[in-house]
Amino acid sequence: MLQSDVIIIGSGLAALSAAYHLCHQKKVTIITKSSWKESNSMLAQGGIAAAISEKDSWQSHYSDTLVAGCNHNNDEAVEKLVQNGITEILEWFHKGLQLDCDEEGNLCLGKEGAHEHHRIVHAGGDATGREITKFIYNFIKQSVTIVENEMAVQLLTNSGSCYGVMTKKETGEIKKYIAAKTIIATGGCGAVYGHTSNAAVITGDGIAMAYRAGAEIADMEFIQFHPTMLYLDGTCVGLVSEAVRGEGAYLVNQFDERIMQNVHPQEDLAPRDVVSRTIFYEMKKGNQVFLNISPIKQFETRFPSITALCREHHFDINSGKIPVAPGMHFLMGGIQTNDVGETSIENLFAVGEAACTGVHGANRLASNSLLEGLVFGRRLAFHLVNTPFEIPFHHDETDLENSNEITFVLPTKEEIQSIMSTFVGITRTEEELAHAAKWLENYKDSSSFWQFNVKNFTISEIEILNMMTVGWLITTSAMMRSESRGGHFRVDYPLCDDSNWLKRQLVRIKEEMQVGV
Repeated sequence: MLQSDVIIIGSGLAALSAAYHLCHQKKVTIITKSSWKESNSMLAQGGIAAAISEKDSWQSHYSDTLVAGCNHNNDEAVEKLVQNGITEILEWFHKGLQLDCDEEGNLCLGKEGAHEHHRIVHAGGDATGREITKFIYNFIKQSVTIVENEMAVQLLTNSGSCYGVMTKKETGEIKKYIAAKTIIATGGCGAVYGHTSNAAVITGDGIAMAYRAGAEIADMEFIQFHPTMLYLDGTCVGLVSEAVRGEGAYLVNQFDERIMQNVHPQEDLAPRDVVSRTIFYEMKKGNQVFLNISPIKQFETRFPSITALCREHHFDINSGKIPVAPGMHFLMGGIQTNDVGETSIENLFAVGEAACTGVHGANRLASNSLLEGLVFGRRLAFHLVNTPFEIPFHHDETDLENSNEITFVLPTKEEIQSIMSTFVGITRTEEELAHAAKWLENYKDSSSFWQFNVKNFTISEIEILNMMTVGWLITTSAMMRSESRGGHFRVDYPLCDDSNWLKRQLVRIKEEMQVGV
C-alpha cells in the first residue's frame, strides 16, 4: 500500500502542470499506463493560443472561443482561460522554454482557424506540445514519484469520497495507492474511433473509471474531428496541423476546386466542425481532398514534424498537395468539474481533456487545449495547496477474488472503432445512433459497463470495457440532443435549437445504466 498526498493519473501537460505547482509542498505520485512520453500533449503540433500581441486582446480571444464553441461554453471558465493564459505562457518563456522567435527576439505568432488575430505561440516549428511537455517534465522529475506502465483500473471510494486508486500491470499484479487527493488527467477517448490523431493509449480510461465510481459526466456528444489528417491508402496516419492553413495552405479536390469557398466567411480557416463536415461531404461524393501547401515558402523549415511524418510514410511533399481526411481529435465533454477541478465525488479531481469545465463549449477553438492544461492545471494545484489535507485511513475491504464462473464475451477494439466511426461520426442520425447504442447494449447481458472485478480481466480487456462505456455515453448523449451544435451534427436536426438547448448540458450518472448480470 503506497501513500501520497496527491495521486495524479496521467502524464500529459495538464498532469505535469498540476504536479509542478504542487510538488514543492506536497508528496505527489504520477501514475501512467505507458511511458510519460506517450500522451496527446506530446503529439500536439500547432501551438498555444494567447493574446500576447499589442494588436490583440483577451476579450477578442474570449469572443473567438465562444463563437467556435457555439455559445455552449461556460463563460466564466473561458474568461479565466484567456486572461490567465497570457501570464502562464510568458512565465514559462521567462523560465527558459524555447518558443519560436523572430530575429529580434519577439515571439512568433501564427494564426489558426476561427481566430481573428495572430496569437498562436509555437515551439520547434510544429512540435509545441512535445517541447513544453518535456520542458515541464524536466522541472519536476526529481521532485515527484513517477510510476510508468501501470494502468489505473479502479478508483478507491468510501461513502462518496475517493481515497486513491487501484492499478494493474501487464503481469496481472494489482497495487493500491492511497492519497488525500486524486486527480484524473488521462486525456480524452480518441482510440474509441478508427481514425484519430490521438495516441493509441487514449481509450477513455479515466472517464470510464470515474463514471463507474459515480462521478457526473457531461457533454459527451461533442466530439471534435480535426479536418486535416494525412490520409494514405484509406488510413489516417498522422496530424497535419491547422497552422498549415494559417500559413496560407488551402483545401482542394482532385479537380483543384477550392472546397471551402462560399461555405463560410473564413473559408479554409473556418471552425473545425465546419471544415470537417465539408471534407466529409466532398469525400462522400467520391472526391479526394488535398491540402495545397504551395503558397508556403520553406515548408520543411516551418513544419519539420509534418515533413518528417510525410517522409516516414514515403509521401513526397514536393508534389505540393497533401492528401487529407478528418479524424477524431478532441473530446469537449468529460468528467464534470468546476473551474478548480472538483468533481461530484469528494477528494476526486479532474483536469485537461478528461475534465469538462465547459471551457470549450460544443467545439474547441484551435490551440486552446495546451492552454487549458497549463491554466487549469495551475488553478487546480493552487486550490489544493490551500485546501486542508487529511490522508485517509485504509478502509478494510474484501479483497477482490478471481472468478471463473462467468464467461465474458467482449468485442474487439477494432469492432468498437468501426461502429463508432460509421454510426456516431461527423454526421449522425437517429437511426444510426440507435443502431450503435443497441450494438453496445447487447454486451450488457454478459458484462456490466461499470461494475466488474478488475482481476478477471487483462489490461487490454479493461480498455475494451472502458471504450464500450465511453462509446455508449457518446452515442446515447448524441441521441438525446435533438439539435446540431458544434461537434455534434444531427442530419435529422440540422439547426441549433437555442430555445431548448442553449447552454443546456447533458449530465450522465451511472444509476441510469442498467446493470447486466
